[in-house]
Amino acid sequence: MKVLELKDVSKVFYTKTQETQAVSHLSFDVNEGEFVSIIGPSGCGKTTVLSLICKLIKPTCGSVELSGNSHVGYMLQRDQLFEWRTIEKNVYLGLEIQRRLTPENKQYADGLLKKYGLWEFRKHRPSELSGGMRQRAALIRTLATDPDLLLLDEPFSALDFQTRLDVCDDVYSIIKSEKKTALLVTHDISEAISLSDRIVVLTARPATVLAIHEPKLNDLASPLKRRESPEFSKQFELLHRYLHGEKK
Repeated sequence: MKVLELKDVSKVFYTKTQETQAVSHLSFDVNEGEFVSIIGPSGCGKTTVLSLICKLIKPTCGSVELSGNSHVGYMLQRDQLFEWRTIEKNVYLGLEIQRRLTPENKQYADGLLKKYGLWEFRKHRPSELSGGMRQRAALIRTLATDPDLLLLDEPFSALDFQTRLDVCDDVYSIIKSEKKTALLVTHDISEAISLSDRIVVLTARPATVLAIHEPKLNDLASPLKRRESPEFSKQFELLHRYLHGEKK
């Protein structure tokens, strides 16, 4: 079942003196349970696509369709944890904003903290946690609102390389364990290959779909294991050529 479908979406930003087309006739979908990534040249409009999906901005033309009453969760580039709140209180924040901090939802959030190793740190402040643990807390905060679709806007970009590898494995495991659908924006080709069921490759601005690539490494359990596959380097080379405007 399709959780998300973009149909012939274009977005033009207007100022008093000029207009800038960020997205042009963009079409793709995301199916339930999939992990889909979006890659493209720097400045091509990847984050604009996420803003369109979560209704922060409206398309100039075309449509962005979410199935039923699907609820979207958004995980930003940085963890955005508030230092004056404990980890526990940070995790409850989305529920508080939505006025849904019921005993049942609080119990669900607490269960996520226990399940993913942060329960004993629930009274700590964000500065007392490692970068990887902070990202896990940010993901749990997003999951606590029980979204149908997770939008991930380069959530690993602020981490060093080794931590990034570990957190990718961690986040992927949590998303799959919770049976969530995810759409990741990343500039990192290796990250996209290791995490994704499908990869949407965008052109330079105005962004449109150049290719949709399937890594087909799903038989390997973790993103880290996928990076060790003999097929990994071939896929990297192919996607690298795509980003330089070449097609098969």
